[in-house]
Amino acid sequence: MSILPQRCLHILAVSAMAFGLAACGKSEETAGQKLDSAVEKSQQAAQSAGQKIDNAVSSASAKIEEGAAKVESATHNAMNQAGAVLDDTGITAQIKADLIKEPEISALKIDVDTKSGAVTLTGSVPSDVLKARAGDIAKSVKGVTQVSNMLQVKAG
Repeated sequence: MSILPQRCLHILAVSAMAFGLAACGKSEETAGQKLDSAVEKSQQAAQSAGQKIDNAVSSASAKIEEGAAKVESATHNAMNQAGAVLDDTGITAQIKADLIKEPEISALKIDVDTKSGAVTLTGSVPSDVLKARAGDIAKSVKGVTQVSNMLQVKAG
């Protein structure tokens, strides 16, 4: 606790006692005793206020640390989710790029959806061989955990 608030409390206490003494004409205690009593009471009040301030600061500090931990956890979760989305986007893009490289497969007729590394192929291809080839291309991309080959075989 800083000295300024403590002195203010002392001055207030002494002033209150002085007014009390002035209002009271008869007293068994001497002015010095009353002043000593007022000073003691103001010191006790200052100590009590200091303890309350220390408790409030400790409580606020704990709450700030708790809030910071929650923010850190939420940030970590958001970054993981963003990373997973970016990974899925990268997987989809790589599969589409690899399908485009295959001259017999029309990549425009194949939709690639990726969620948490699981790839689903939909659309159409002209043969069972190309359907299997598209599935193999998808399986070969890094980060793919499984492939659901839903391609339809349509001649033409």
